Amino acid sequence: MNKPAKSRLPDGAKARRVYLSLRDQIADGRLADGVTLPAEQKLTEIFGVSRVTIRRALDALAEAGLVTRRAGSGTTVSTSGQPNRPMAMNLATLMPQLVEMGRNTTARLLSFSYDTAPEFVARALQIESGEQVQVAIRVRSADGTPFSHLTTYVPAEIASNYSENDLATTPLFKLLELSGVQIRDAHQSVSASLAGPEVADALGIAVGSALLSLRRVVRDVDGNGVEYLSGLYRPDMFQLEMPLTRVGDGGARHWQPAIGKSSEDTP
Repeated sequence: MNKPAKSRLPDGAKARRVYLSLRDQIADGRLADGVTLPAEQKLTEIFGVSRVTIRRALDALAEAGLVTRRAGSGTTVSTSGQPNRPMAMNLATLMPQLVEMGRNTTARLLSFSYDTAPEFVARALQIESGEQVQVAIRVRSADGTPFSHLTTYVPAEIASNYSENDLATTPLFKLLELSGVQIRDAHQSVSASLAGPEVADALGIAVGSALLSLRRVVRDVDGNGVEYLSGLYRPDMFQLEMPLTRVGDGGARHWQPAIGKSSEDTP
């Protein structure tokens, strides 16, 4: 797989809106590889902007390697050098998939240090304010293309069982287990964020690009917090899924997570 070129958002709010709209349609398959986009004049009518704005957006898409522009032939979606279908994580079977992800992807360690736990981390892990934690920043890649920027906080007492070199070469879940931690469960929340300069540079994307923001607290069998994760994911390469099943009777009938099932198992 070829590594996609680092994209740059076009100048102007309107051009960025057009760029992000078309980029998202390409990423989720609504605009498939080989499809010719409407002519510039038609796009001006669709988005209600000037032709100059459309050209700025299309130039940025071309720079990102998402389209090919040829005089007389129009603009064609070209995703052959882009990642394949986004990596999917099933929220109903989260823990086994996290272990599997560690095996099938690679991580690059950007920083490793010990520091006082930020207040929001101390609250989430239910540790004393001011307690020391090991802080690591990593970028995880699939087939050589970075898709997530991960910041983890682990209580120093646990982290003392592994080194910086260990974390650079071994998934954190594995290191926690080797440290004697028996993981029971995790609580995860998902929202959206925008890429700042450092994250954008690490992921090879434009500053201001939309990202999936994930917060996860992992606990052991005694209910102690053993890891706090703050993750930022490229939505064109990573998605979260939740299979649902219809349960109940009459007016009480409702959707319920289908725990332990994949999306393919759910009717």
